[in-house]
Amino acid sequence: MSHRELYCDVCEGVALFEAPPCVDGHGTGCPELICTDCGAAVVVSTFAFPVTRLAVRRRQPARRHAA
Repeated sequence: MSHRELYCDVCEGVALFEAPPCVDGHGTGCPELICTDCGAAVVVSTFAFPVTRLAVRRRQPARRHAA
């Protein structure tokens, strides 16, 4: 089992979390963790977002208006 110290909302402080035996085959990298003090469960995961078209569009120079 892997152990991590994380903030627990139920305990309202930092507590030791451990990964229970994983039936999904994640092993020690299982995203499901349980607080060893109160038993609250959390899922820790990362999200990857693709770059949008607006983010990769080249910035156009500002147009000057004739006065």
